[in-house]
Amino acid sequence: MIPYPSPLALGRLGVVALAIGALPWASASSHREAPFIAMNPSVDATDLYAFRSYEAGRAGYVTILADYIPFQDPQGGPNFYMFNPDALYEIHIDNAGAGVEALTFQFQFKSTSKATSVNSGGKSVKIPLINSGAISGINPATLNVRETYTIDLVRGDRRTGTRSSVTNAAGASATFDKPVDNIGDKSFGGVAGYAMYADQHIYRINIPGCATPGKAFVGQRKEPFYIAVGKIFDLINLNPLGSNEVSGNNNDLEGKNVSTLALELPISCITKGTEPVIGVWTTASLHQGMLLNPSPSSGLGKAVVAGGAWSQVSRLGMPLVNEVIIGIDDKDRFNASRPKDDAVNFPDYVTNPALPALIHSLYPSVSAPTNFPRTDLLTVFLKGLRTLNQPANVVPAEMLRLNTAVAPVGVGSQNPLGAAAGDIAGFPNGRRPGDDVVDLSLRVSMGALCVLTGPSDTFGVGCAASSAPSGALPFNDGVRKNSSNYGSKFPYLTTPLPGNFNPAAPPGSIYP
Repeated sequence: MIPYPSPLALGRLGVVALAIGALPWASASSHREAPFIAMNPSVDATDLYAFRSYEAGRAGYVTILADYIPFQDPQGGPNFYMFNPDALYEIHIDNAGAGVEALTFQFQFKSTSKATSVNSGGKSVKIPLINSGAISGINPATLNVRETYTIDLVRGDRRTGTRSSVTNAAGASATFDKPVDNIGDKSFGGVAGYAMYADQHIYRINIPGCATPGKAFVGQRKEPFYIAVGKIFDLINLNPLGSNEVSGNNNDLEGKNVSTLALELPISCITKGTEPVIGVWTTASLHQGMLLNPSPSSGLGKAVVAGGAWSQVSRLGMPLVNEVIIGIDDKDRFNASRPKDDAVNFPDYVTNPALPALIHSLYPSVSAPTNFPRTDLLTVFLKGLRTLNQPANVVPAEMLRLNTAVAPVGVGSQNPLGAAAGDIAGFPNGRRPGDDVVDLSLRVSMGALCVLTGPSDTFGVGCAASSAPSGALPFNDGVRKNSSNYGSKFPYLTTPLPGNFNPAAPPGSIYP
């Protein structure tokens, strides 16, 4: 069992958190973070969350949310944002600190057209829309395209391990229906209609080898990530030492949606022995062979012929790693890599990061840390923090690490600054939707851990405050949310914005 931070350490965390406020950088956690994936949004992993479930009565579970398909405009018709049927989406869990997956949940999708037609002048003509009328229930006749998926659990290596099907606890089917995206209020019978419709697609699932059922949901959600994207990418065109809620710094993702793979899993079924820490990451893969069909026949999925082995093209564990740590020439390579190889493939990006030097060049009064190699970054990104979320026998590997022995904190009591503010159920101990990973991650880049760890080096980061002259400065991007902006039960992320959403509507209207 990993000991929790001492009261002295937590007190120090809180004092420093009050002193440093927040920070600036990032893309949009993992939106369009590499050249290849920017051209293939259907397999672009945008954000990953892993936390002890804080829904009432569900503390014995871990919730994992893997978001895909970035920057979705609500007005996304007529096709909206379906998952790629020629892709393999995976959520991996390392429960031994070995740097490799012990459990992998694999999602595969299928889109089927019902070829809905109307009589037009005596001829039966297929409609151009995804629905022909109001939608309610699972797979109604008015839904012209049915999107389904399967979930397989692989124990051991994700390609050669033992594979079994996750099934619906009601009826034992291995096929699940995905709700169509939020087309608009008229299509779902009013403003509250989509939420009721989508909730019918939350399934109790039987997990092979686990006596306790879990839950699964796959579908569109309102984009949970928050950041002043435009100003940050304009050479951090904001006041990085100002208030963390500056008027005029927009959350540029507020009007967007995203697609979510959500699992709620019993802790007893995903941990191993006495080790409470799990590592989580998500990947998407495409077939190595893809041929364009110059003369597609009628029907869905006829434009491409895909085959061959799976080739990984997207990867996400800790937020912002590929965006602001990995050099642009190696971003595609990182997306194709596996955590166990990180210490060999990408050491310089962590030990000698470019971002702090870039920030110093933009803001000369802000000094970059001087401890090289950056053992603090090696620790937080590749190992987890000692006494918080570092496995007993850890192999350095980048992933989101969660100590499942730390009790969850409910909505309204969570601190967006997570462990840095004494709320050890939050980032970097896993990640909850309300955790301000933009602020926290840049602060870490600028040496905050060297300050937080104290003279006794509580977190084992191997540096001192003297090596981080700007480690306690109040960096921030001027955007802040908290747990009350999200749901209090699975799948936690909120109802997606509808197709009739009006971003220009005046304050106080139904869709401000």
